[in-house]
Amino acid sequence: MYRREFITLIGGATAAWPLAARAQQPGKLATVGFLVAGTPESHGKWVAAFAKRLSELGWIDGRTVAVDYRWAEARNERMAEIAAEFVRLKVDVIVSSGAGAIAAKQATSAIPIIFAALGDPVAVGLVTSLARPGSNATGLTAQPAELAGKRLDLLREVVPNFRRLSIMVNVGVAFQKELTDVQQAASRLGVDATVLEIRRAEEIVPALDAIKNRTDALYVFSEPLMNANRVKINTMALGAHIPTIFGFRDFVDAGGLMSYGANFSELFRHAADFVDKVLRGTKPADLPVQQPTKFDLIINLTTAKALDLRIPESFLLRADEVIE
Repeated sequence: MYRREFITLIGGATAAWPLAARAQQPGKLATVGFLVAGTPESHGKWVAAFAKRLSELGWIDGRTVAVDYRWAEARNERMAEIAAEFVRLKVDVIVSSGAGAIAAKQATSAIPIIFAALGDPVAVGLVTSLARPGSNATGLTAQPAELAGKRLDLLREVVPNFRRLSIMVNVGVAFQKELTDVQQAASRLGVDATVLEIRRAEEIVPALDAIKNRTDALYVFSEPLMNANRVKINTMALGAHIPTIFGFRDFVDAGGLMSYGANFSELFRHAADFVDKVLRGTKPADLPVQQPTKFDLIINLTTAKALDLRIPESFLLRADEVIE
């Protein structure tokens, strides 16, 4: 579905989106290299939101700008390859998110980089500070400090006798600050937290097998590897009767219990505003990093019923969307 939405919203560039940039003569158009960390299925609708906004700002792919979309399919080595290719092509701007933005920064300190969504750009060294990026990178952060604690508070509201938490994280991606936030929030609530370290997709099933009957809830860090395996994660968690919480709604659409976090479509949409400013001459170092202003609470009531959880009416009324 997301792949179809993306292709439709691209409009005139449709089937030739990866060829649009290459079809232009060097120097004719400004060039944007979009390193998409995931797949059309996992990231397609967000990229479509970016493309639509870029068009609204007057940057029409193939006419006033050349956008080269490359899909890394949640593979870190592929992100590094794409970033290096964009540097060789001398694109004018690189756009990415999460680990893709980190790969781009490792590949160049000269080409402007716009990150559409990133946990903590200061902690991973992309910027000096949110107010003064001080480098060739800027964009939007998706992880305010209090967000991890808020997710655990939500779990406590719906999970009876919530005392044990499993945290699934891809240790190949820099999530240390969020991990620390989750662990501190768990300690505050008197919850024992266990970290499940994942490096590749093959490790997900054994990790979930290991926590059967040993945890009260599962907190999954949201990034391309987890997103690409969200159906597997939710199927196993539901089979083991484990409530889950995530950073964005795609996991809930795939059967997860609930999500609370920034609206990623909005983040990617606003990334186009950053690209517009950079293409018109503003330096990334002069564009403060923006934090999200819209947060969505999504709950899957069908999953809640399958887990035998009784969700309070007051909780449902606070949700931005209830999936039934």
